[in-house]
Amino acid sequence: MRTDLLGLTTDSLAALTNRGLVKRAGKEAAPDLRTDADGTVHGDFAGGPTASLPPGGLDAARCTCGATGVCRHVVGVVLAYQHQHAATVETVEHPQAEGPVPEPPAWSPGQVSDDELTARIGARLMAAARRTERVGYTARVRRATAADPAPQVELPTATVRFLIPGDLGFAHTDAAAGSRDDVIALAVWAFRVADELHPGTPEARVDVGGAAGTGTGSGLERALGLAGTVLRDGAAHLGQGLAATIADVQRHLDAAGSRWPLLAVGDLAEQLAAYRDRGAHYRPELLASHLAELHARHRAVTRPDATLRSSVLGTAEAAETPLRRARLESLGCRIRSLGDRRIAEVYLAHGDSAMVLVLRREWDGERDGGDDCDGAALARRRVAGSTLAALATGNLVTESAVRSASRTVRLATGRIARTTVSPSRGDWGELSPSLVVTDLAALGRELDALTLRPIRPRVEAERVRVVAVSQVVAMTYAAGDQRLDALIADQAGNIATVTATHTGAAPGRLDSLAAVLTGEEGELRFVSGVAGRTAGGVVIDPIGLAAGGRVVVPDLQPAGGGGRLAAAEDVRPDPLTAVLIDARGLLAEAAHHGLSHLPPTYDARLGAAARRLTALGLHRIAQAVTAFAAARSQDSGEAAERTWVDAYLRLEVALELA
Repeated sequence: MRTDLLGLTTDSLAALTNRGLVKRAGKEAAPDLRTDADGTVHGDFAGGPTASLPPGGLDAARCTCGATGVCRHVVGVVLAYQHQHAATVETVEHPQAEGPVPEPPAWSPGQVSDDELTARIGARLMAAARRTERVGYTARVRRATAADPAPQVELPTATVRFLIPGDLGFAHTDAAAGSRDDVIALAVWAFRVADELHPGTPEARVDVGGAAGTGTGSGLERALGLAGTVLRDGAAHLGQGLAATIADVQRHLDAAGSRWPLLAVGDLAEQLAAYRDRGAHYRPELLASHLAELHARHRAVTRPDATLRSSVLGTAEAAETPLRRARLESLGCRIRSLGDRRIAEVYLAHGDSAMVLVLRREWDGERDGGDDCDGAALARRRVAGSTLAALATGNLVTESAVRSASRTVRLATGRIARTTVSPSRGDWGELSPSLVVTDLAALGRELDALTLRPIRPRVEAERVRVVAVSQVVAMTYAAGDQRLDALIADQAGNIATVTATHTGAAPGRLDSLAAVLTGEEGELRFVSGVAGRTAGGVVIDPIGLAAGGRVVVPDLQPAGGGGRLAAAEDVRPDPLTAVLIDARGLLAEAAHHGLSHLPPTYDARLGAAARRLTALGLHRIAQAVTAFAAARSQDSGEAAERTWVDAYLRLEVALELA
């Protein structure tokens, strides 16, 4: 007797196939049935097709009609078998003519052995499930009831229902695109934990696997599992099935207070969404960078000479901190575009804490102004009870500011007169000495001493400084790159380069910057901007200038002017930097396509990249790239992931220090 076929309800059949197929099968003429000694049921239909159902689920069924997958003839055999044994079905489902419906048999999916799981899903998917178990996951377990006799497990990526007790062939999953049958193993293991910790409870939420409570892990195991999934499958093949997993990872990182990894996962999710939505701001290099960062932070706190956890993970940072009657002095504004979106970032110096905060506001170009949505137009928009231009060039006194862990700030607008804005004269020399640069050589040493970016605190404006200008030495314009470069000097004669590039979101940036640098707006006293290192020199990306008793924000100025600028000579790119960028882009392709989906020519390109790196003397980076190529040629599993991370981190650090 095939009790598995007798136990299938119409809803179960519809779940395993689809409701339309079940209806069509019910309209077919009943086949002639015969049963083999091993339990295989055969159905011979009039006209020729023969369907066979061996034990092990509908996926094992065969039919001579030629259809791919389960066809209406297979379903028809199930219905005919149930009709033939209708009396048995009635006895099984309703053993008593009167009285309440009995409870289903006391069977738990946790009783399934690992050997049975391996036989059902295969060794490769069992290995994938074990990786997920090592990382840890959360599941909601629901035991069978009279109303729903199929026990089920809700996982971050899928819901698994066990339709027939003891038969994994009839385990059904609604796994979204990108999920696989390894969720069946995850569901069984979740039931094992529930049977041990919550026996008899109709519904329970359980944590399975992971390093929780051991005290030896970084707490990033789930995030690393997410990173591994993205790296193996690639952004191009993930689909939308990862959203629940990302949300689960973010929830656990937030609960653990791991602020910097939480922000990295948020940026990773944004890149995946940008690719899925064909967003203009998707960059494979950014996607790869976020993946490598999660591994870097994990390694930094788990190695024997571990870096301070609070610095690497941000565990000492409060999610939000209200600021009581804060005085904030604006240093300027940056306008960025992401497709049709426009993002304004106002940089505010907080004197009491000697840090720079970022007030961010976003507009949709099509919904909030269309083609008129550039920096000059945005300057007139209302933000926190004032205009963007007033905020970007003024002093704020507020009792409604709330600072985040990453040093962004939001201003509440629900109370009257909680925030006042007054014009600023650009007297930035009175700011904290840690923000004002009077010695460019000392600034260079400070930048050199910064922690490497992959494990650095994710503070929004950590490198924003105010530079006192003694002299503008020279100014040139590179027409091909639409870039303005100016050399400025401090009182000791140390040089830094102020560099700005044209963008359609801020068409007046270069004209207004040139006007200030040439003295048209009065004496230039300070330049505020993001400080960095390039080819051993200090570079400033300007966001504001103090000149002539006022603050000028280039990104908020209208296009126009057209001052004469000396043309810059064509500068060939540094060959070292070019080779590093090319190699990084090649490894970023692995994150885009996925280690399991790389083209056949990829290994040859890796070899060529390693040879170019060796020729330039970058032997350790070349060895890391070669190790990745060797691991990838053998398999696309954990060794390939580990060596990819090694190579990518070395390339990123080399580019940061170049």
